[in-house]
Amino acid sequence: MLYPQRFSQFTKEHTDTLAALLCGLLLFLGWFALHLGWLGLAFLLLPAAYVIGGYESAREGLTTLLKEKELDVDLLMIVAAIGAASLGLWRREYHLIIDGAILILIFAISGALEGYAMARTERSIRSLMSLTPDTARVLLQGKEEEIPISQLKVGDEIVVKPGELIPTDGIISSGYSTLNQAAITGESLPVEKTVGAEVFAGTLNGYGALQIKVHKPAQSSLIQRVIRLVEQAQTEAPPSQEFIDRFEKGYAKVIVVAGILLATLPPFLWGWDWETTIYRALTFLVVASPCALMAAIMPTLLSGIANGARQGILFKNGAQLEKIGKVRAIAFDKTGTLTTGQVQVFQIIPVSEYTQGDVLKAAASVESSSEHPIGKAIVQAASDLDWVGAVQVQAKPGQGIVGIAQEQQIIVGNAVFVQKYVTNLLEELQKMAQSLEQEGKTVVWVAQGTEVMGIIAIADEVRAEAAATITRLKKLGVEQIVMLTGDNEETAHTVAKAVGIDRVYAQLLPEDKLDVIRRLQQQYQTVAMVGDGINDAPALAQASVGIAMGVSGSDVALETADIVLMADKLEKIAVAIHLGRRSQAIVKQNIFIALGFIMLLLVGNFLGNINLPIGVIGHEGSTVLVTLSGLRLLN
Repeated sequence: MLYPQRFSQFTKEHTDTLAALLCGLLLFLGWFALHLGWLGLAFLLLPAAYVIGGYESAREGLTTLLKEKELDVDLLMIVAAIGAASLGLWRREYHLIIDGAILILIFAISGALEGYAMARTERSIRSLMSLTPDTARVLLQGKEEEIPISQLKVGDEIVVKPGELIPTDGIISSGYSTLNQAAITGESLPVEKTVGAEVFAGTLNGYGALQIKVHKPAQSSLIQRVIRLVEQAQTEAPPSQEFIDRFEKGYAKVIVVAGILLATLPPFLWGWDWETTIYRALTFLVVASPCALMAAIMPTLLSGIANGARQGILFKNGAQLEKIGKVRAIAFDKTGTLTTGQVQVFQIIPVSEYTQGDVLKAAASVESSSEHPIGKAIVQAASDLDWVGAVQVQAKPGQGIVGIAQEQQIIVGNAVFVQKYVTNLLEELQKMAQSLEQEGKTVVWVAQGTEVMGIIAIADEVRAEAAATITRLKKLGVEQIVMLTGDNEETAHTVAKAVGIDRVYAQLLPEDKLDVIRRLQQQYQTVAMVGDGINDAPALAQASVGIAMGVSGSDVALETADIVLMADKLEKIAVAIHLGRRSQAIVKQNIFIALGFIMLLLVGNFLGNINLPIGVIGHEGSTVLVTLSGLRLLN
């Protein structure tokens, strides 16, 4: 029973190859029969070769013609082959039937080779699919039970033993281990994880057993989002490919008209005989077809997407791979992007009638509803205190947050935001805040009702790789690099100086960031925006290329962005730009090769220096060459 299944699977995976091999065998036997003068057997074998080798091309060509009312390159090949056979029968020059069969054979071989080439890209991309197991080991009433991933619920406790794949995203509730995250984030070294750390589906557990609490639905895990985006990228054609597709439709019509003219006018204009005229017209149909041109773009871009995925760079579609190579200006968000976003409470300064604990508890009550890194730092600092979460919480992105806690309105945010609610900001407290900001700290004001309770100084660490990334981007020729932040001027300039950015826009609301991106686009056309928060989403959407931090980024930012850095590694931006530029160079090379071959073959056909099989070899050879050239980006 096993062998028939394997045979069925083998034939399914290699249908094009088997068809080409059978076509070649029948062609050889048909040629041999003709050579021996066995016309009856030859006329039985050669049509079979035509049908087996050309069935798929004829089916696709006729489907395109009938459903889309468009001429297809595949159909032109079949017409040329049948035309050669008909000419051979008419003139009783049966070698022309062999020529047509050779055309079909080479076209079939080329299709099989292209299929294998594209399958390699497909496998490289879809290897993501095998990164997650089908089942998870769940703790139910103290006992372990295996259930399908799809049945996991938020709050479930799952057990992952040493050497196993993590089945879904979650938070470690017990245990310590090192995880290999290379397949998801591109990090080459294992990462240590312990209680409270987030783990991702598809990463490989090391030596320690872990208990993990599911904190989001399995279908929302990072790897599942990656898979959905990669699938989307494969179905969406970038602008350059759309242009080529439109060009091909018009070009095919021109070929047909030119072929008809070449099949009818030369005997009257240049005195060619009809056999030569029709033969060269058929050869023209073959050599003028834009197969190589059609293959110049998508294999290259899909290979680039696969290469980027292996390095922790997720391109949502081929258009973004094209655009990133043309970027002339880049805007960076500060918190969570240029800085680690792992902020901590550095200092709490209360006014005289309150304690540090009072200020921290009030701030934590409203910030517990926030996803902002500063809010998380405040809640973490207050974890040992007794406080109650606020209700009716409203966040103003880039400004602050307001809520009701114990029947009192609590306001937390920057000075400008808090000032709208309180009677006045104490001058002494303002001086302290200014001093802290000059040191690069972020100051959060806390108020209750109409009175200021105090300030909280938040310290954020600049990413270790940020300065080197900015230097690399400048060396790559990026003309303008700016920083956008809702933070104050002093903190913004301190961070900008540390990483090497000269142009800073501070105290920005989300719509202000959007305006800056628009102004940059007017000056530099192609502009990238790098961010991670909800307040970055409008700017990410407006930018020519939006780049989100995959680990620290909010869901809104990840959905809005065009490119996701899976491991939050800023240096991957330079890699992405290099990959984009290399893909553009290869596409241009491919287009040059395709057009060069077409021109060379057309001249050779007009001068009568090539026959139909040579034309087919040149045409299909250029197509395979261009496809293989595009696959260079896999390396």
